[in-house]
Amino acid sequence: MLSFRGYNKQFWLLCISSLMFFMSFNMIIPELPKHLKDLGGSKYLGLIIALFTLSAALSRPFSGKLSDTVGRLPIMIIGSLIGAACCFIYPLAGSPLVFLSIRFVHGFANGFKPTASTAFLADIIPAERRGEGLGLLGFFGSSGMAIGPAVGSEIAMQFNIEAMFQTASVLSILSVAIFIGMKESLQEREKFRFSLLKISTEDLFEPRVTNPCIVMILTLYAFGTILILIPDFSEYLGIENKGLFFVYMTVSSLISRLLAGNAADKYGRVIMLRIAVFLALCGLLGIAFSQSATMLFISASILGLGIGINAPTIFAWAVDLSNPKYKGRGLASLFIALELGVGIGSLSSGWLYKNNPENFKFTFLVSCLFCFMAFLYLLRLKNVSQVKSLKVKV
Repeated sequence: MLSFRGYNKQFWLLCISSLMFFMSFNMIIPELPKHLKDLGGSKYLGLIIALFTLSAALSRPFSGKLSDTVGRLPIMIIGSLIGAACCFIYPLAGSPLVFLSIRFVHGFANGFKPTASTAFLADIIPAERRGEGLGLLGFFGSSGMAIGPAVGSEIAMQFNIEAMFQTASVLSILSVAIFIGMKESLQEREKFRFSLLKISTEDLFEPRVTNPCIVMILTLYAFGTILILIPDFSEYLGIENKGLFFVYMTVSSLISRLLAGNAADKYGRVIMLRIAVFLALCGLLGIAFSQSATMLFISASILGLGIGINAPTIFAWAVDLSNPKYKGRGLASLFIALELGVGIGSLSSGWLYKNNPENFKFTFLVSCLFCFMAFLYLLRLKNVSQVKSLKVKV
């Protein structure tokens, strides 16, 4: 059973910061496709997410190494400040090229903040409650993701898109301000020096987390598809607020997140991931065949249940497998897999969709295929409870 006892002030401040950060960069997502179209960049829709995830992936080896050496807090602060600056200058973009350039830089925020945040949590949470702690952190992050899109679209409709971007910038700054009450969790720190920016082959990927990375890439392909197609698909079905899909999906994920981490600690990572991927597959199939808002929102809720189980479980699995001295590297590798999955999914979906409503169903079904491959891959893995093995070693 989920318990809120035993979590200190550091943990709760981290959760609140995560809520603000994820709300900041998710509240602009539903309006970005229209904004790019207004700038004359309709043919570049797939790059909205692809460029963001590419730069995030490129920054992961640096954020992982620096969070393992300089500290978790400095990397979180850098990520949040980059996000605030980008949200503030989006409205200044006068062409698709400038807009996409800002979008590329914005990806570095997502490359730094979540990597360091997850490593920080892994430092302060006992191994036997790792899944539960990540589930709670994810609950707050997902709350921001749920609130953000709907609030962002509402601000854009009631005021203008500039007001939406400015609000997102303020939220990102607030996610930095809360760090004033936090203490660095990394015990052995080094002073920053430029030589730390030199990335070796070891810094690029942690082989210990290969299995979680493969599952992450295959499942997150679908999320890239969702981010690109859902705004247009919602409009196609007559849904005015293009952020509502994300509300249903994310609220549903909040429910499963609260219990999934604890269940993964108890029953094992792999078996919970099998359940997660199966639910996600059912949700994606429902989306592909949706012909009404009701069907779309029901499918979004089912997909959200799968996402809520997947996220804390797969990150706990990666921390279990990582070298304790290099948690940042292991988590950075998993985040790179996340960005690759989302990036490939968004870019491929943009090409398959071709701005043609007749291609919606086929494009969604391709994402179902990737999810099914993840399910088959998990079936061949043994369900070993990492927590139990850790207890035995202790």
